[in-house]
Amino acid sequence: MPADPTVPTVHRLDLAALLAERGAERYELHSKYLNPQLPRMLRTIGFDKYYERAEGPYFYDAEGHEYLDMLAGFGIFALGRHHPVVRDAVQQVMDLDLPDLTRFDCPTLPGLLAEQLLSFAPGLDRVFFGNSGTEAVETALKFARYATGRQRVLYCDHAFHGLTTGSLSVNGENGFRKGFDPLLPDTAIPLGDLDALARELKKGDVAALIVEPIQGKGVQATPPGWLLAAQQLLHDHKALLICDEVQTGIGRTGDFFAYQHEDGVLPDLVCAAKALSGGYVPIGATLGKSWIFEKVYSSMDRVLVHSASFGSNAQAMAAGLATLRVMQDEQVVENARKVGDLFREQLAALVDRYELLAEVRGRGLMIGIEFGRPRSLKLRTGWAALQTARKGLFAQMVVVPLLQRHRILTQVSGDHLEVIKLIPPLIITEREVDRFMAAFTDVMDDAHKGSGLMWDFGRTLVKQAVAGNR
Repeated sequence: MPADPTVPTVHRLDLAALLAERGAERYELHSKYLNPQLPRMLRTIGFDKYYERAEGPYFYDAEGHEYLDMLAGFGIFALGRHHPVVRDAVQQVMDLDLPDLTRFDCPTLPGLLAEQLLSFAPGLDRVFFGNSGTEAVETALKFARYATGRQRVLYCDHAFHGLTTGSLSVNGENGFRKGFDPLLPDTAIPLGDLDALARELKKGDVAALIVEPIQGKGVQATPPGWLLAAQQLLHDHKALLICDEVQTGIGRTGDFFAYQHEDGVLPDLVCAAKALSGGYVPIGATLGKSWIFEKVYSSMDRVLVHSASFGSNAQAMAAGLATLRVMQDEQVVENARKVGDLFREQLAALVDRYELLAEVRGRGLMIGIEFGRPRSLKLRTGWAALQTARKGLFAQMVVVPLLQRHRILTQVSGDHLEVIKLIPPLIITEREVDRFMAAFTDVMDDAHKGSGLMWDFGRTLVKQAVAGNR
């Protein structure tokens, strides 16, 4: 029977064929249509690799070479890539043809995920689901200001809480803030400084302090006892404690939330995201005490005073439920603690061996490796040249051969920092630790020669940094 010309033909989208046909254009497409500086940066530092697929803690290129992922998509892929339980849950929810996001019902999956998530956070009662970490922070800022009737939020120097306007207002890195002023009326204090916190609280206009229990930039933890003391000070002044656990939460530090490492700490609001997605569907979650939610949603007139168009969507809820199931069934949090302790111990043992290695710190599988000024004259000359051009270039000199020579993906932990941050999937084992240690010692041995390809690359970085400052 001939096709009816009045009925449009629907063609199946063959993604595999499309990627095969256009995949080689990926950098050109980004240069033309997206952020033009991303491909430029990747090519400059030699990170312009073509990864074809991924599984668990590994990437694979077209030749089948295996790359160890020590970034986990900045913490998103806590379970590695394409965990079968999460993939199955997302597929199931699509096959169910649920009447998602009707706006006028109370679907089951958000309630179940909230129930499960709160079971890991005793003392917190309710959850708001959004779509990202920065949305979780925005929610916490709004709720804190409304619940207290105050406007000002304190944050810590070098903090990172997101890049939308509200979360940018509590971002402690000026490089992200520059050019986007004016922002909200918020104030920075030094991390761990109780006196500075007390001075600001005495002004009587502070709604909350937002803090990462371990800062992503530089992997700096709050000093022992500081969170508990800060919490008491805040509550004495009728202000709230917000813990941003977007990167540290969901098992990263060897506790389900990093604030739980310190007895007695119970934030008023907690922000989570990244790992809760299982690596499949974006999700953000703001956990909080009932009285805060009840004050914000105080009447039927205010039922939609804070909402998110895609918040609580079925695919995200299914991915979150599956992620929490895997966390429990596979003892992922315990693995992060055990393997993280082993990893840090082995790295810390190298500090006395390498004069360019200053400190190893962190908790669980959130590890910072900091480099510092060497003692020997031979190495000090090269170090000084790098520091004069731009702080952070030596760490970049280490990151590049880890990828190019050893196929291990890492990152420098922030602009102008001599720190490499390791935030691998929480499912890694001693096998991955051994592989990294072998690669890292090889790179450090090379760096301590004071000459060779690494230092040739360092001179290239110096030239580029000097040119960029003109």
